[in-house]
Amino acid sequence: MAQTESAARRVLVAGGAGFVGANLAIELAGRHRDWEVVAFDNLRRRGSELNLARLREAGVSFVHGDVREPDDLLALGRIDALVECSAEPSALAGTDGHTGYALHSNLLGAYHCLELARREGAQVVFLSTSRVYPFAALDSLHYEEAATRYELAPEQPVPGASAAGIGEAFPLDGARTLYGATKLAAELLIAEYGEAFGLQAVVNRCGVIAGPWQMGKVDQGVFTYWLLAHRFRRDLRYLGYGGTGKQVRDLLHVDDLIDLIDDQLVRPGHWAGATVNVGGGRDVSLSLLETTELCRELTGNEVAVEASGEQRPGDVRIYLSDCRRMFGLTEWRPRRDARAILADTLAWIEANERAVHAALLG
Repeated sequence: MAQTESAARRVLVAGGAGFVGANLAIELAGRHRDWEVVAFDNLRRRGSELNLARLREAGVSFVHGDVREPDDLLALGRIDALVECSAEPSALAGTDGHTGYALHSNLLGAYHCLELARREGAQVVFLSTSRVYPFAALDSLHYEEAATRYELAPEQPVPGASAAGIGEAFPLDGARTLYGATKLAAELLIAEYGEAFGLQAVVNRCGVIAGPWQMGKVDQGVFTYWLLAHRFRRDLRYLGYGGTGKQVRDLLHVDDLIDLIDDQLVRPGHWAGATVNVGGGRDVSLSLLETTELCRELTGNEVAVEASGEQRPGDVRIYLSDCRRMFGLTEWRPRRDARAILADTLAWIEANERAVHAALLG
């Protein structure tokens, strides 16, 4: 777990009004009273404006800027650490032919952040994604079909895959969505900056992150999206794989992720150069079918769920994070199970029902 350290630091959270960024900035400001925490965001994502009052109340400085604009970042002055949470996170980004924003935000934005960190000699904590692993290779893995979900078979045809999930040794040849490609390209830049300039950086390849203040959509934040649909009684669809809803993802409570990032921030030398999978793993995972049942139980509402064979670009039957490499570096482990994650998220939705409905559902 995170250790207490005495030196005052100025920490920049890029994407600091987003789901992970805002929760992280607020928590860091509360845990480390001698740190100056700065949230930097372009407020593009709908609902991010709801976080501004929270940031202000927590004593977090907010700067309206864009990682695509290097001058916006360079004007920030001295920093000691940079947490890069900014991204266009949709797995469907660019599939409509509009590729510019994802490319410029996720890759050029990361480059601009690295230039700022190089200038200031700052540590970098980079939030990457499980989407760096090619979707066709993931979908070719051996699996078994159970009553409510798909399971990875114990024996797999490629390294880095097992019943425990996907490890960092999984082959990287193949397409991975524009989102995944831009994040992988940013990872490669980070490795070069570490070698060439001695930049201390850690890369977290995150699975699905969930919890309060997530502005869930069908293409990003699916568990929150499922909860919202049940809370406000909106119909849903199981897409692809025969419309069974047996697709599986692991999930991680945002507060568990924050605990890990805190550890990484206070021990920069220990984590420097590491690229690790971060997620709930098999123990904290849900299929859509299981999610539906849990949402019905938590909300008391039942909604219609249509079965559709429509396949979305880049979809994957099952993804579980195998975090054994990361577990070898820290005593940190996920503390909240899937039910607790959804229950916490629902409590937030209900406490902020009017604002959430207006921001996300219109």
